[in-house]
Amino acid sequence: MKYRLSLKLKLTLWFTCFMLLTAALCLVLFLTMRGRIADKEAFQILNLTVRTNLTELTLQDNKLAISQDFSFYKNNVHFLIYSKDHSLLAGQVPPSFPVSTELENGISKYVSGGEQDYFILDFFVPCGWEDGLWLRGILKSPDNNQTLGNSITMFLFILPFFILSVAAGGYLITKKALMPISYITETAENISVGRDLTRRIGMTQGHDEVSRLACAFDHMFERLEQSFESEKQFTSDASHELRTPTSVILAQCSYAAKHADNPLEYREAIEVIERQAQKMSLLIERLLDITRLELGTQTTHMESINLSEMCTILCEEQGNHLDSIELSSQIQESVYIHADPFLISRVILNLLDNARKYGKAHIALRLSSSHSTAVLEVEDDGIGIEKEHIDKIWQRFYQVNTSREAGSGLGLGLSMVRQIILLHNGTITVQSTPERGSCFTVSLPATLSNPNISQIIL
Repeated sequence: MKYRLSLKLKLTLWFTCFMLLTAALCLVLFLTMRGRIADKEAFQILNLTVRTNLTELTLQDNKLAISQDFSFYKNNVHFLIYSKDHSLLAGQVPPSFPVSTELENGISKYVSGGEQDYFILDFFVPCGWEDGLWLRGILKSPDNNQTLGNSITMFLFILPFFILSVAAGGYLITKKALMPISYITETAENISVGRDLTRRIGMTQGHDEVSRLACAFDHMFERLEQSFESEKQFTSDASHELRTPTSVILAQCSYAAKHADNPLEYREAIEVIERQAQKMSLLIERLLDITRLELGTQTTHMESINLSEMCTILCEEQGNHLDSIELSSQIQESVYIHADPFLISRVILNLLDNARKYGKAHIALRLSSSHSTAVLEVEDDGIGIEKEHIDKIWQRFYQVNTSREAGSGLGLGLSMVRQIILLHNGTITVQSTPERGSCFTVSLPATLSNPNISQIIL
């Protein structure tokens, strides 16, 4: 089985190799620069020492006069005094120095002596028009080979400690940097094994990549939990609400089979089956719509719509379907919102339908705009809602009237209305008094007037 290195070891090895290569390059650069710097320092020492000694040397009456401060060996520099015709007058020539080296006034140069290399500097001291003497300074060249050997020895001595320090430091830094990822992995595995989608990584929010990764995982777990809960809710609601119509259909099928020879009884059974099937179809459609809204997968087509015109049209259409209930409207002109026309029309229709089911004689629709907010109110004079029921009416299948008499609905309208309003960053509230009626208030962000009237598709 092929062994795979962990990411921590890979990063540690890469970091160690990189630092080792960097150290080697630094050593080469240091040795290269060290030789040049040593040569430059040697020339500077030679030049300064020769010029200092030169002031201690004079010619008086064609005779050499040497001051007491003059030294033939100073700062590792050997001094030689030559006559004008290059004859050695004073001083000791260093071993292996090529005595035939030409004298050149004021020029520093490098001379190879075989076993030892030298730097030299010559100055001519004139006396009168024709006479004079030469002063030569000789400095041994720095032993670069010895410097190189000492530096390499020191490098090899320090290298093991350097590698260990770099490796240990790199491993600790990598371990600390990857520790949150290990925690993220462990948490994700525990969630996967235990199927507990309520758990979160819960790292402190930051701006680094690991913190953003942890937040992304928490957001993903939240979405998964929401999807799972929606699926469970859909399954539970569907199985619960479909049980009754399914039982009725089965019973009517059995009844129709027994009375197949009686056309009237047979037709009645078929009509009951059809009503229950339509109810089941409507129920499934509404459940799917609400689930899509909760998950944010509902396709929306946002545009600027004239809410005033939409309310006017819907009130005219719905007024034709109200027999004994009066529908009045008070609609401010040119109230615009940025929304999906189809979904907003469903909100208005659901609220009007809800008011029709529970109203007695009068329904009022009011639309106004204030402080960049469009306010829609639908009020009825119906049976009202008890205080303990107000917070529950937004739940699926919840109905204040538990008898579920004909026309009472599925108990999904207000739940869908609330989801649509939340999708549009709005709010919906209700004020109700038992036996006096209810008033539903929808608040949506208003926009500037738009001269283009959007087409409403109902």
